[in-house]
Formats: sequence, structure tokens, C-alpha cells
Amino acid sequence: MASSKSTGSAVDHPSHYNQGKIEVIDFIEDQNLGFHEGSAVKYICRHLFKGKPVEDLEKAIWYLQRLISLHKGGAR
Repeated sequence: MASSKSTGSAVDHPSHYNQGKIEVIDFIEDQNLGFHEGSAVKYICRHLFKGKPVEDLEKAIWYLQRLISLHKGGAR
């Protein structure tokens, strides 16, 4: 589902998710990524645009580590 662009909204199409030609959510949906994968992609894509790059990268790693744990049959 393609999104319609609106400007300046912190909820609907925030600028930190729309730095390239497409919004991150459109990529996540197009690739049918699950919650953990989509969350990691989201944090990676925005890490330079919200003022806390290391924190966003650490969040991406957290989601990837949790996904790896789930694939290995780890506890929730």
C-alpha cells in the first residue's frame, strides 16, 4: 500500500523516515518484513536524522539479536 505524502507531521510521514526516494514503511511493506526485521530497518534508516545515532543503531541490533534468538529457539 503506497502512502500519500503529507508534510511536517510527526505521526503521518515524519521527515526522519522519508530521507530517500521512498518512505521506510513502504520498503518494509513491499518486502513483507516481519516486526523484528522491519523495526531493525526502521532504526537503521533513521539513525542519522533524530539526533541519537548510536541509540538507534543499538535498538536495531537489539531487534536483530532478538530475531536471531527466536530463530535459534530461544526463550522470549
